[in-house]
This record gives sequence, structure tokens and C-alpha cells, in this order.
Amino acid sequence: MSGKIDSAAKKQTILINRTTEIIESRSKLPIIGEEQVIMEAISENDVIIVVGETGSGKTTQVPQFLYEAGYSNGNKMIGVTEPRRIAAISVSQRVAEELNETTDIVSYLIRFEGNAGSNTKIKFMTDGVLLKEIQNDFLLNKYSAIILDEAHERRVFSDILIGILSRIVRLRQKRSSPLKLIIMSATLKVDDFSKNQKLFLQPPPIIELSSRQFPVTIHFNKRTPHDYLAEAYNKIYKIHSNLPAGAILVFLTGKLEVKQLVSKLRKAFPYRETDSKIGPNTKCKQSIKKEIGKPLPDINLDDYDIEMHSEDELILSDNSSSDDEDEDEVPSKIMKFSFTPLWVLPLYSMLPAHKQSKIFEPPPPGCRMCVVSTNVAELSLTIPNVKYVVDCGKTKVREYDPLTSVSRFSVVWESKASANQRAGRAGRTSPGHCYRLFSSALFNDEFPEWNLPEIQTTPIDNVILQMKSMKIDKITSFPFPTPPNKQTILEAEKRLVTLGALEVDRNVAEINNITPLGKSMAAFPLSPHYAKMLCLSKDRSLLQYMLFIISAMSVQEYLPGDNVDAWKKTKLSWANNGEFLLLGDLMVILRSMGGASHAMKKSGLGGLQEYCTKTGLHQKSILEAWKLNNQLINQLNINVPSLKLNTDLDMTPPTPIQVKQIRQIVLAGMLDRVARRLTTNELNRNGIRPNKPAYYASNLTAIVYIHNSSVLKRSKPEWLVYQEIFEVQDKMYIKGLTAIEPEWLPVYANRLCKTLKVLDDPMPSYNEETGKMFCTVNATYGQAGWSLPQAEIEFPDIEQKYSWLAFFILNGKVFPQLEDFRQHLLSKPDLIVKPWLKFLKESFYLLSQTLNKNHDDSAKKIKEHWLKKPTYLLNEYLIWLPQAAHKEVKLIWPPS
Repeated sequence: MSGKIDSAAKKQTILINRTTEIIESRSKLPIIGEEQVIMEAISENDVIIVVGETGSGKTTQVPQFLYEAGYSNGNKMIGVTEPRRIAAISVSQRVAEELNETTDIVSYLIRFEGNAGSNTKIKFMTDGVLLKEIQNDFLLNKYSAIILDEAHERRVFSDILIGILSRIVRLRQKRSSPLKLIIMSATLKVDDFSKNQKLFLQPPPIIELSSRQFPVTIHFNKRTPHDYLAEAYNKIYKIHSNLPAGAILVFLTGKLEVKQLVSKLRKAFPYRETDSKIGPNTKCKQSIKKEIGKPLPDINLDDYDIEMHSEDELILSDNSSSDDEDEDEVPSKIMKFSFTPLWVLPLYSMLPAHKQSKIFEPPPPGCRMCVVSTNVAELSLTIPNVKYVVDCGKTKVREYDPLTSVSRFSVVWESKASANQRAGRAGRTSPGHCYRLFSSALFNDEFPEWNLPEIQTTPIDNVILQMKSMKIDKITSFPFPTPPNKQTILEAEKRLVTLGALEVDRNVAEINNITPLGKSMAAFPLSPHYAKMLCLSKDRSLLQYMLFIISAMSVQEYLPGDNVDAWKKTKLSWANNGEFLLLGDLMVILRSMGGASHAMKKSGLGGLQEYCTKTGLHQKSILEAWKLNNQLINQLNINVPSLKLNTDLDMTPPTPIQVKQIRQIVLAGMLDRVARRLTTNELNRNGIRPNKPAYYASNLTAIVYIHNSSVLKRSKPEWLVYQEIFEVQDKMYIKGLTAIEPEWLPVYANRLCKTLKVLDDPMPSYNEETGKMFCTVNATYGQAGWSLPQAEIEFPDIEQKYSWLAFFILNGKVFPQLEDFRQHLLSKPDLIVKPWLKFLKESFYLLSQTLNKNHDDSAKKIKEHWLKKPTYLLNEYLIWLPQAAHKEVKLIWPPS
């Protein structure tokens, strides 16, 4: 996509006063030699793609190139998006340090915090932050350049940004105010960007950078083991025993595996406080000193055997301790270990920040560091002095079925691109080695080339709602780099219609318009279900409770923490009886947030840590929930200033009446996630024992079960709403449960209920204050047609509604001016609600027929019609009156 050479090339360049140390470290980066090529391409093109492996320096240096070239002059900014918050913070700090500028100039802005201000020239931010800015200023007039970093990760919001920015670039060019778009990727798979004519009419130039700073030697296993955990242990043992100094980084699939292997390694290579007091003449200490700086030898670790244990003894048990510091007894024959201790540290996303930070600290003297990590270390973090990477080849992915909303976690082979990313961790500070625990044949034949884009593997309901709020109505025509399946889009739109966020245009019979409720929901950084719950919490006394609940439910792995035994004792005492038990798992969440806030206010972070240890909660999740809670409060205060909410952590327990109202709000938000307990006959028919908590979910044919973590597993309420449904070993489980009453469903989930019959007894009623009609109905819920008890609801949008509205008009309930004419009616008004009326006296039926034809189901809509045509409904009403009354009626018409 070429354009004229813009004025940026003529802008005054900025002189940077870098330190000697920074100049020396920058000179070693491969990208420095490509600065002129990159800047010429940016000057001559509106869009370019920069491809360079991890470690090439593109993330920190391209923003500096633009800054030095004057792209931040004239009240303009350089924007840089990072897919992860931790990257936005750390990179902004590094760039500020290299430019020798303050954080006023090089700043960051992420979901919960930031230091960006009026003086900011380079702003690092997450994708979602830039999307919000586009909603307020579609052309991004205050930016001269936007850098999309880590585009290869294919996050949902990154893909949307690329599509929107491709349009903004064209519009800015037409207005002679060019916006430069630089897409940066660590892999060579850029065809989705460069050859996508929906995105760019002309393929943007691609600049390929030279490889990483230091070479990494790849070693494959001769055979792929069945137990990669045991193989990882073997490989670490061999590295630690036979190879020179250097940190080891191990990649596993999940937190449980990480903690198990950490426990085994700490037992095999224990570190004691006395080890840090090793003197300068100690053999261990001297050997470590000599090894530092040595070139890595060409050693085949498969030539070395470990004779001290059998393979069975390395199979890691699921029952191993959940405490990282536990040291259970180990058979004596595996207590033979290298004299050098191993400083073993875990790393996973839910690890508290103070424990994560340990990986950046040097290990104790005389120790080699070994970090056992999930894939969080694959991209976001650079761990110091890593020379050896052990890659199990597996990764845990969350698979999502857009039709059933069922999630499942599967352990699968990683992509070749991910394997290369992991290997690159060993070549950041020196030459390194990567040991892959699988064969090269398997790698070549079975590993996929790339990871699937996130937009094809996750729910996109919130994505569509955000796009609709930005007036992007034709989702299927949007220029996604890789478009989601059309059926996935349609199903997401249907769910948003069910929630009331979108409406179907009756004229074209397709989903099109966002509703006022949908616009309010889109204002919050929440899933549509939670956003609706927040929008329905109008009562100030309920709002605080719903904010706590929604904030906690939006956080990954909020419940429980590491101390599972403590958690089991705690949760039952928090939801023990009555309405509090019926609120179920959400009552537990509410009590946990309240208790944590009390501990925090009383004793600060120390009190919170003690509270989390005692109850078994995640401290990191609690803090994350509070940040989201404060963000939501700030947004509510901006949108509704009269609320005047504060972020005070105090919370009084809700009353039983408030708990009942919360349950109703939860149902209104989760109206498509309802489960019904199987009857005794259904249990027998399916061969399930009588006391089993088995349920049917509204959108599944399979039977689901209450997860063991739920406080409602023992009480087994007949009707539930759930927050999540997932599959484990071919069984479906539901979590985040709240009990509901079935008679609430026609009221709060009316879009999914089918009215079988409007009952004449009790007779429908009209509320003169609100202008709404109510009736008692027999109804069913969902596609399966579950029978519901009789319930009084607002009159559903069916043909009978117009007949009953006509009945109340004739009775003078809707327009009081007509009440005096009731005694002159030629027939009783209840005749109009008889279904056989149209066959006996069709003229009397015209009143309700006209209302039905124009979809006028309320006094408000009729009055709007009168503004256009004052005689609307006059003739239909006069049919019910004798000729003598016609003149008087015409004088007062319309009777509004």
C-alpha cells in the first residue's frame, strides 16, 4: 500500500542523549543495521510489515526510530499496542530508559492503570485501550503512527484493530493527514495480512530482519516418550550434572504439572540456607565460577544415563502436595544428587506477583536456577541468563464450541511457530541449547505450522457487540485477517438478540440494530452476560453487591486458591442456609470479596495475604477483581454522575430480600444458561443413581453434572443458572451456580419462553401508571419445551395482546377521556377478546386488527401514531358506539 512521501521525512529530527552503556547494548541488536531501510519504507508507504525473530530488538527500537525521526512533533503521538499488559509496562520502561526520557514522555496505559498524560509522545497500551480510543475518535487524529506489536499472536482485538486501522489509514490519506501503520510479527506467516485484499488493496512491503543475537542449537529426542514429565526430569538432571553454568527453562502445559515437577526437583537437588554460605575456596563455588563464560560444548545428553531411579519412580502423582515448599519423604535411592544445589522456581499465570518476580533475581551463590513454566514464558517474559530450554512439546488449549458454549481444555502438540519461540528463549543473552522431548520425525509430521487465530477458537459475542456499538453492522463483510466462521457470527448475534443487546429489523428480517441496552452493555469491559447484569442493577443498594460479584466472576481462576483444604471448610460457612444458600456459588464470591476487603482495610496487603492463606483464595485474583471493580465504578460515575459511587472497600452483608433480587438479576443476565434437575423417571431411564446431581442444560442434549467445587452440590436445587459449562473426560460439568424459581423464567427469560396459553382466570390487567399489561400464562422454556408453573408476566408479543389492549381502550383504562363513553357501547368490551368474534361481527374486530397491523401495543405507540395522523383509530372506535355519540367523540379525538 504505497502513498506519497509524507512530510514526516522533512520533520525536524530529535537528538537523543543516550548513555554509553545503552549505545553499546543497542549496537548488538540485529535491527539497528536495518534502521535506514525501515524508516525509508515507513516514509514511502502507509503500511509496512516488519518480521523479526524474538530478540531482534523490533519491539524496543522501532518506536525509538519513529521518535527520532520526528513523528511525535506537532502535538502528535506514536502509539504502540501490546497484547499483554505486563509487556506494555515493561517495554515502556525500557524504551524510556534507552531514550533517557521520563515516563511523562514515554508512557503506558492499560486496563487498570497507566501514567500517560498530556506530555506523552510514545504511548504503549493494550489492544482494548486503543479500541476504546477509536470509539471516541475514529480517525485517531492525535496519532501520527500506530505500531501493532506481536501481531503473530492473533489475539481477537488485534485482528479487529488491523481491520479497522486498514480503513482509518485510507481515510487519513484522503484528508492529507497520513497515519503510518507498522505491523510487527515474530514469524514469517504474514500472508493473512499481506495478501488479504479485503485488508489492503496493495500488498504492504515486508521487511525481514536478521535472526536473533545468539545461535541456539536444537536437540531432538531419538524417541518420543509416553511420559514427558519423567523425561523432563531426566533431561534436567543430565543438564545440571554435565553442562556448564546457565539457567534452565522448562516448558510444561499447566499449573499442576509445574508444581509437581518443582516439588520433585527440590527434593532431588535441595537448597539449604547453609549452601549460600559456601566459602570462596569451596569446590562447588569455584567450579561454578570457572564455568561462567565458557562456550557451550557439543554434548549429546542421550549418552548419559541416570542409574539412581526407575522410570516408575518418576511418574508424578496427581496427589502430590499442592504446597510448593512441601518436602515429602523420597525413597533413599533417589537422594543421590549433584553436589551443586538447584534453585527451582515455578512460573504460571496465577502465581502471585511477588513469587513471579523471583525469576528476575539472581539465584543464591553456588546455585543454578531452573524455572519450570507454562507457556507464559514463551513470549512475554525474558528470564535472565537462560542457556538451556527443555520443551515438552505440549500445550494446553481451551477449545470452545460456539453452538453449545461448552469449553474443554485439551493437551495438544504445540505449533512449530511456538516451538521456535520457546527455543528462542535460550538465545537472548548468550548461545544456548534447546532440548525437545520429542523426535524430529514427529515434529515434522504431526506438529501444525501455526496456532489458530484466537477469533476462531473463542466466543466472539463481546467482539460483535463492540463492533456494533462502533456502527460496524455488516460483521460478515468486515476485513478480518482471518474471518471467523459465518455460523459462529450468526450464533453470537442470536445470543445477543436473546440478551436484548441487538434487535431484528422486521423490515429486512435480519439482525441489524444495537438497542439502547446494548449500547449501555458495550460501555463496560465485560462479557455481554455480565454487562447486562450490571445494567439491570439500577437499585443503588444492589449495585455494590453486583459490582463485587461481576468483578470476581470476570477474573480468571478466582476460586479456589492453592489451599484446597482450607477452601472446602470456608465455602460452606459462607453459604449455609436460606436465601444465602440459594444464591449458591455467587454468595461465596460475595462473602470472599467482602472478607478480603475487610482484611485489606484493617491490615493492608499483609492482612490480605494472611486472609487468602487462611481461606484458600488467590490473592492475585482478589487484587485483579478490585482493580476491575474500581474501573467499573469510575465508568458508572462518568456515565451516571448522580450515582456518586466511591471505591471504599467496606461492604455490609445483603439482606435476604436483596439476595433474592440478586438471584433474579443473575437469571436475567444468564437467561440462556438454565439447567433443570432430572426427575426420578429420567434418572432411571438414563441409568443414573437416584442421588446423583444430574441436570439437563437448556442448550444441550447431553446430561450435565454439578462440579465438586459448588456449594449447591448437596442441596441439588431443581432449577439453576450456571456461569460456565465445560467437558472433562467426556462428562459435562457446570460451575458458578445459583438456584432460581421456575416461575421467574417467563418474567426474566421471556425471550426463551413460549406462551402456550393466556389464562382468562385470573383476567389480564392494565397498570395505568406504567401503561403496561399483565397476564397469567402457561408457558414452556427453551427448545426442549420444559413445562413451567403458571406465572404472571408482562403481556407477551402475541396476537391476543392487541385484543386485550383494545379491551382496555374500550373500558377507558388506557385513555381516561373515553371512560364516559363506556356506558354507550353497543356491546360488552369483553366480546373483543373472544377468538370467534371476527367470524360473527368482523367490524367489531377492526380495532384490535388495526393495532396488530401497526404493532401498536402500548399507549405510547398509539400517541406517536396520532402525531402523524390525528384520526388514527377513530373510525374503528366509532363502530362500537351509536350514531348519536359520534359527534361528541370526534370533538375530543385524539383522547390523549
